[in-house]
Amino acid sequence: MNPSIPNPSLMPATLPRRLLALFYDLWAVIAILAMVGYACQRATGGQLIATAGHVETAWWYQPLQGLVLSAYFIASWLRGGQTLGMRPWRLRLVRVDGGRVRFAQALIRLLAGAAPLLLLELARVSSTSVALWAVLIAWVIYFAWALTNARRRALHDVIAGTEVVRIG
Repeated sequence: MNPSIPNPSLMPATLPRRLLALFYDLWAVIAILAMVGYACQRATGGQLIATAGHVETAWWYQPLQGLVLSAYFIASWLRGGQTLGMRPWRLRLVRVDGGRVRFAQALIRLLAGAAPLLLLELARVSSTSVALWAVLIAWVIYFAWALTNARRRALHDVIAGTEVVRIG
């Protein structure tokens, strides 16, 4: 089967199911970040965050958070195609031909899905609220794409050659 042609036997996930799974994953992300923060606080003897006049974190802390979260999502997608949030909603990430996601696809999907976070840099020249709204609007566009796509694929899935399907 041609990998550029979606597998008609796989039922694409609806947008509400995907958003509910994403909401569940938010809780997993919060828990992971809390554990990373706790471990880093312990490792630095409580010196990870300095508050001398204004809050300042170690330069390596945010990249470490990004690396750990990236590892969670990529490992979940490669090891069964499901994050914790996708499991209760019976969703799975697959290639468009129905096969298992490859590492390169998982990485592309992660980078494409996280790209709107770069808009947070707008806070340097504007305000935090403008930057947050910009990120939210970008993600709305990503998921609105699924409303116009025949296989309900969001923009980051189209870019990565993946699809979220219902199982069972």
